[in-house]
Amino acid sequence: MKKRFLLSKTTLWLTLIAGILAGFTAGFEVTDNIYFKLNKSIDIFGRVYKEIVANYVDEVDPEKFMHAGIDGMLGMLDPYTVFMDQNENDEIDLITSGQYGGVGISIGMRDGFVTVISPMEGYSAQKQGVRAGDRIIEIDSVKVTGMDLDSIRAMVRGTPGTEVKMKIQRDGEARPLDFVLMREEIQVNDVSYTGLLHDDIGYIRLDRFSRNAGDEVRRAIADLRAKIKNDSTGGTELRGLILDLRNNPGGLLESAVDIVSNFLPKGSTVVTTRGRKGEDEHVYTVTDDPALPDIPLVIVVNRNSASASEIVTGAIQDYDRGVIVGTRTFGKGLVQTITQLGYNTTLKITTARYYTPSGRCIQEIDYAHRNKDGIFLTTPDSLKHKFKTKHGRIVLEAGGIAPDTVVNDEEPSALYKELLRKAMFFEFATTYVAKHPADSTDFTVSDSLLSEFDHYLKKKKFDYKDDAERKLGEVEDLLKKEKYSSRLLADMDDINRQIETEKADAFQRHKEEVREGLEEEIISRYQGERGRIRASLVQDEQVKVAEHVLESKRLYSSTLKVVQP
Repeated sequence: MKKRFLLSKTTLWLTLIAGILAGFTAGFEVTDNIYFKLNKSIDIFGRVYKEIVANYVDEVDPEKFMHAGIDGMLGMLDPYTVFMDQNENDEIDLITSGQYGGVGISIGMRDGFVTVISPMEGYSAQKQGVRAGDRIIEIDSVKVTGMDLDSIRAMVRGTPGTEVKMKIQRDGEARPLDFVLMREEIQVNDVSYTGLLHDDIGYIRLDRFSRNAGDEVRRAIADLRAKIKNDSTGGTELRGLILDLRNNPGGLLESAVDIVSNFLPKGSTVVTTRGRKGEDEHVYTVTDDPALPDIPLVIVVNRNSASASEIVTGAIQDYDRGVIVGTRTFGKGLVQTITQLGYNTTLKITTARYYTPSGRCIQEIDYAHRNKDGIFLTTPDSLKHKFKTKHGRIVLEAGGIAPDTVVNDEEPSALYKELLRKAMFFEFATTYVAKHPADSTDFTVSDSLLSEFDHYLKKKKFDYKDDAERKLGEVEDLLKKEKYSSRLLADMDDINRQIETEKADAFQRHKEEVREGLEEEIISRYQGERGRIRASLVQDEQVKVAEHVLESKRLYSSTLKVVQP
């Protein structure tokens, strides 16, 4: 019976892979030779698969084995072509619709515990009192200690309208707290923050491109305009808009086109996609009149701005409709199509490249070719083709979108990075808010609170190694390996002691950076993610430069090479 069961599973998965390959061949002409190779490959693959599953010395899970085979095949392609089984359907829902069934919390590992990072406003967890910093110890009477985060997320997510029970440990509470939460349809907002900066300059942060991204941006623009009209300063219109696409990995191409439609004239080409065949070309254009046809625009990007973010940025840059500020973007110029395969499985497959209005493809890595060491190839700047924007500015293909005004990301200190990595800000904020639960709308970190945090770190025996220590350790290992003199090794010890002395002063040297990080974390406990973002903008150099560009008509125009009348 066991072998019959295994072979029935084999038949199911062979049917699936045959479907994949059949779908691959459908819709275009192939020669008899290609048909022969396809059929031969399917036959060989099937025989190997059957033999292993039926006769291997140890029992092999047919589904896992087939999954490994598919992953092996797709591993020859780009990293965006992936097979997803029924356990990953939530991710598809999130990509396409921005929705999933859950209780409205994000979780992570903190100090070895599954911890609530932030509850989402308006959903069951937040409404029933779950807080950031709470440690989850049981879900539906199952202890979660030692489980991986993906498994825990699967336990929390589910069909809207069903219950999930949680047992939680909280600082300041002697006993665990029990919660009965109701799963709901969670709508993840693409726009995480909208607000007015100085001089009637609007700011919109867009985190992803799900199906609702275009509508959310339009609502954000309407909200900003309404705030200006109701403002006591007497302004009637936005003086400029900053669209922040930093760390936005992308999403739906159609949503990118929808967002660009707010800024470009009706009929403008936003992006063109081209597949393997000439007839696979598709041109996406603006179909409605823009909401903001001429208000000055700055888009802020960084190395983590990718895909749909680059479609928006590339179109705005090519039409000279706005100034791009920040650092070079990721360089993902490939388009994926999601195909249902049956048995609740999905294939996300790269089907085309996209091209900005000027005609450039910004894809950085050539996944079809590798060098002799097996590393994928990239195109050096000297070999990149040149294209021109509407006003004649030179832009290059490949390697992402280069900003018009480069403002590098500030590199955080080693101390700050370790405080983040070891969740010291997070843990201290949890302790602080447990003692001071009252909301504080004008919260700031005083010098005395900063000293309290310093004492907290000492009590927790917080320590770290900075880059200098690590490099010095590598040198010391080499000296020992090569049997250098003990006197030289003693000198190395002296340098290590001096570094330790300097490190002891690191908190004072970087105290303003530490203050900002602590302030953002504590404010997020009182005012949610919007409060955190609002606080972070105060010292954000890239946003400051974007504001400056919008405040100076001369600078804005000269950057875009607009001839002043």
